[in-house]
Amino acid sequence: MILPNLAEIEAAQQVLYRVMPPTPQYSWPLLNQRLGVETWVKHENHSPVGAFKLRGALVCATRLKETQPGLTTLVAATRGNHGQGVAMAARLLGLRAVIVVPIGNSVEKNRAMRAQSATLIEHGLDFQESLEFAYSLAAEPGRAMVESFHLRLVMGTATYALEFFSATPPLTTVYVPIGLGSSICGVSAARNALGLSTEVVGVVASASPSYARSFQQRQVVSAPANTQIADGLACRQPNADAMEAIWANVARIVQVSDAEIANAMRVYYQDTHNLAEGAGAAALAGALQEKPAGRTGIILTGGNVDRELYSRVLAEEL
Repeated sequence: MILPNLAEIEAAQQVLYRVMPPTPQYSWPLLNQRLGVETWVKHENHSPVGAFKLRGALVCATRLKETQPGLTTLVAATRGNHGQGVAMAARLLGLRAVIVVPIGNSVEKNRAMRAQSATLIEHGLDFQESLEFAYSLAAEPGRAMVESFHLRLVMGTATYALEFFSATPPLTTVYVPIGLGSSICGVSAARNALGLSTEVVGVVASASPSYARSFQQRQVVSAPANTQIADGLACRQPNADAMEAIWANVARIVQVSDAEIANAMRVYYQDTHNLAEGAGAAALAGALQEKPAGRTGIILTGGNVDRELYSRVLAEEL
């Protein structure tokens, strides 16, 4: 997979900035003390849907509307944040959205997607089953699939990375969570486009290790997706294009336990008073595990966590 260049990322920014401003990045003193290095956090939890996913969804949806006459409906499969991005993009572009989620998906993420006027369908026991069903729905006339991994998604996610690298001092290392791979590919694209030497480190849940195993074995391998706290990282089958980009651009992939993720969620609250969902806190969990040397970047990808789960995390019941 050829990653987006600087001109493509900047063009994606122009699409995006019609509906949202750049998100902030801050260096928090308490977090610096905890990690022992100067640390910068990119706050994608401050986006209009509470996560980075609007970026790629809007870039993809805009292109689909421009190139497919008669398009009426966007279809997507999601555990929540991608669906919120697709639903908002559809609403802004005057299209319908049909979103497929696994049975038992986050109640509050489901509510947020419906609030964006999406038609929500619960189907399948995990993301992979939801995805396969979504493809069948997208085959109907007037519909188009907004993939969970696609080059235009990467163009969108690269916009936050370009903001981040342009606004911070030079970073030695940046930690990025891996769900299906658009974030880490976008960060790699922006790093490459700017000619930086920053080391890109992926972070996955050890209970959902498919990307870590694929990285180690240099081939795409599936693995159970059993994390109980980071639904955005619960990927059973890695994307082959994403893996090609990850093998070429990522230094290593760190595995963190659900307990480490829960601790990182608490640390974000204690040290920055920011809300982080499990997947959003994973990058910090990876940095806390490794204790990196040198100026460090951490991507907080989202803050969409159900109240009941978050209450249990803060009470250290998980």
